[in-house]
Amino acid sequence: MKLLTAVEIDRLTKNGEASRDSVEGIDHAPVAKLFTPDAGCTWLLSEIDPDNADIAFGLCDLGFDCPELGSVSLSEIASVRGKLGLPVERDLSFVAEYPLSVYAEAAREAGGFIESREALDEAAEAIKARDGGG
Repeated sequence: MKLLTAVEIDRLTKNGEASRDSVEGIDHAPVAKLFTPDAGCTWLLSEIDPDNADIAFGLCDLGFDCPELGSVSLSEIASVRGKLGLPVERDLSFVAEYPLSVYAEAAREAGGFIESREALDEAAEAIKARDGGG
């Protein structure tokens, strides 16, 4: 399976262009979720660097209780194998319902990637309150 579809690459690259051209930055929703079926790693990608198509930005959780936002090499992700030698897969059913910051906040609180609606709603509320919107 290809890590990303042409449509996802196009959306990720357009997000990267928008972020590059923005003065304040943009909190994009993740476009793709990649994971290791046998190693506990997850990547939620929201952008691709328009000047380097191998570099993506997103939430990276390598299973060590310290998920973080950052840049990652797509070719390195493609080379990752878990305990059973299985390659990284794309979650075909993933649809982002929140901006990347909400997934990152929930992951920091939980110590790892989490998709619980309750946890994501709480993270969204915490961000809103912290930013003076609640």
